[in-house]
Amino acid sequence: MAAASSSSSNNGSQERHEVFLSFRGDDTRKTFTSHLHAAFKRFDIRTYIDYNLERGDEISGTLLRAIEDAKLSVIVFSKNFASSRWCLEEVKKIIECKKTRGQMVLPIFYDVDPSIVRYQTGSFATAFARHEERYRDSDNRPSKKIQKWRDALSEVATFSGWDCSVDRLESEMVEEIAMDVLNKLNRVYVGDLDKEIARYDQLSKHQLQYFQGSPHPLHYQNYKDTLNLIRKLQMERQQRLLRIPPNMYSQADDLNKNNTNIDNNIYNMWSNVFRF
Repeated sequence: MAAASSSSSNNGSQERHEVFLSFRGDDTRKTFTSHLHAAFKRFDIRTYIDYNLERGDEISGTLLRAIEDAKLSVIVFSKNFASSRWCLEEVKKIIECKKTRGQMVLPIFYDVDPSIVRYQTGSFATAFARHEERYRDSDNRPSKKIQKWRDALSEVATFSGWDCSVDRLESEMVEEIAMDVLNKLNRVYVGDLDKEIARYDQLSKHQLQYFQGSPHPLHYQNYKDTLNLIRKLQMERQQRLLRIPPNMYSQADDLNKNNTNIDNNIYNMWSNVFRF
């Protein structure tokens, strides 16, 4: 199964996505894939994902264009993945885009061994046997597209990806996969710091108002401590964006110490005004 933008509705006004998420709906829609999609949202990764259950016999042009437009495709392989013709068509298209557009591909093997995907054994062999019965050419031979599906699966299973069969908490794994995708997109997440900065900025404003209404050394110190914390968070934000090692910010720390003297002068001014 495939995809609709994580950041917009299906009304045609979707924000341009970065990632295409391919998965077998019946296997992982309400479990792993939903958790992974939620992690992508937290990291502000724009994802094309479709929870629509209505499928025709042919893969839609909209879906094919969505794959073409993505910078990276994530494929969640599961036991019944190969039973879906749509999923197989998506993988074939993804491999084409990797070759023609340089698209990045990240396979995830959820409750299925990578070797089963690569060699189409186990549940994948059962699924392909059914496809070969259904799709046959004029000579009553299996359709050539079936071999293309096999070739695409064999190739994508050799790519570096994630094996979810290891004994790990799923919540930890989806967070690591989301971070891996973010790094592959050459992006840095600072949303958590932005939220913290905004929260402490609001606090500092309230503290300043409280100090102005009730001047006291402790009130001013609380306000000053909050400003210092905001400065540190802002430096950490820039450090992430610029990918600068922490030791490069030693000079900024010295600057903060100088700012302390300035803050003390401001406090002395206020104390003279209110005479406390």
